[in-house]
Amino acid sequence: MQRKLSVIIPARNEERNLPFLLESLQAQICKPFEIIVVDDHSEDQTRAVAESYGVTVVESEPLPPGWTGKNWAVWNGYKRSTGDVIAFLDADVRLAPHALQSLLAARERTGGAISVVPYHYTEKFYERLALIPNLLGIFAFTSPFERTNPRKGLYGSCILTARDDYEKTKGHEGIKAEVLDDLNLGAKFVEAGVPVTNFIGHGVVSFRMYPGGLRSEIQGFGKSAALSTGKLSPWTIVLIAVWLVGLIVAEAAPFALQTSWALPLSAGYLLYTLQMIYFIKYSGRFGFWVPALHLLSTVFFLYVMLYSLYRVAFLGSVAWKGRQIEVGGNQKR
Repeated sequence: MQRKLSVIIPARNEERNLPFLLESLQAQICKPFEIIVVDDHSEDQTRAVAESYGVTVVESEPLPPGWTGKNWAVWNGYKRSTGDVIAFLDADVRLAPHALQSLLAARERTGGAISVVPYHYTEKFYERLALIPNLLGIFAFTSPFERTNPRKGLYGSCILTARDDYEKTKGHEGIKAEVLDDLNLGAKFVEAGVPVTNFIGHGVVSFRMYPGGLRSEIQGFGKSAALSTGKLSPWTIVLIAVWLVGLIVAEAAPFALQTSWALPLSAGYLLYTLQMIYFIKYSGRFGFWVPALHLLSTVFFLYVMLYSLYRVAFLGSVAWKGRQIEVGGNQKR
């Protein structure tokens, strides 16, 4: 018997992204039973755009104390849904025509909850600076050490779960105050004995993350960069740290051309460049010159980490979509 699939899309000021996702949902080989867009107090035409596609639009109720905005929006969508399988999709996601069919098959094969790290499309220069953060995120989610991590997370852009498994963990209500909704939701599934499996979305699920400008990109990566390290296996952190230190050392090559270190550092730089060219075939479209000049992306990553640490350690909050979210729970508009 075919299971009924509910698609829930939290959307705050997503008038530009929604058409891509909703059109891709209309083109699916496997049609969802229902599509619910939760308008999270948008200040643009998000609701009108969603309604023009004939989907169910839910106005998120006023944000109660102790909830973050996205968790509350998703929870409102869940309460209106009726499917026995639920897909949570961010508004910037785009699906290949066979995507839902593939996701349902993958969930049936693995059991439990699954998530997908989407293939990252970029168009503008500032978007391509996300190369290193993007690769490190994929390393974290695909690390062999995460398979046995009791705090194993999900990737929030695309999550698929059976309704009964979601309810077993109390869903987003159980993580209502968390900034890292995806990582903490995955940990709740693992705690409840529900398997968690993460996939790479190449050819199936993609997104364009930050078409709205450099500021939104910095805020987007910055809201989770510092906090997410505490959810990873220590061995994953060691693995990433070794790779990153090696990268930074190799990127000193242009500054050591007149020294005895020039040859080994240049060889390291070339090896890292070739490695990135290989990885981005599956992780995203960043153009040719960004992998070759990956020093620029490394500097961007280090800036984002410092920004994130400053927000968390000194301000006690992160900024996202016009909201100040206090680390640990409370949120102000």
